[in-house]
Amino acid sequence: MVTAHYSLESCGACSVQLERKNPLTTVHAKGNAKSGFSQSSECGGDAAARALQLVLRSLEDSKAEDIITIDIAGKSALGDYMIVVSGRSNRHVMAIADHLVTDMKEEGLGNARVEGLEGGDWVLIDGGDIIVHVFRPEIREFYNIEKMWSAPDMEDGTIH
Repeated sequence: MVTAHYSLESCGACSVQLERKNPLTTVHAKGNAKSGFSQSSECGGDAAARALQLVLRSLEDSKAEDIITIDIAGKSALGDYMIVVSGRSNRHVMAIADHLVTDMKEEGLGNARVEGLEGGDWVLIDGGDIIVHVFRPEIREFYNIEKMWSAPDMEDGTIH
């Protein structure tokens, strides 16, 4: 894991600058394959980078905790990034998710599919290029999906 600092970071797929206002913990899975298709009309890398910047800013505004970004481009056709965050309570989890979906709609990123909003334990927001999991801390610890997605590459029986 690498802790991001207060800086601008260039997206690896394009020239878009990602601004990080607060320190975030980022996990990047390795991958050589090109990412799957983008659900936006923009260049895939540009659309994903723009969506990532918006999502991270919205999560920070909502006081989401323990924000983990996992680069899944080339690992999965699900999207380019998976973000895992925690809320302090059921109500906080639901507020984070609601705020994020509203921000995504206002920025023209389409209608994200949302699952689990009524319970507030684990909310899944599928925005196409970005998939966001918002957990209560106990539920996040139980499922530990960050560990699954940040596992080392396995090719030809060797670990890279």
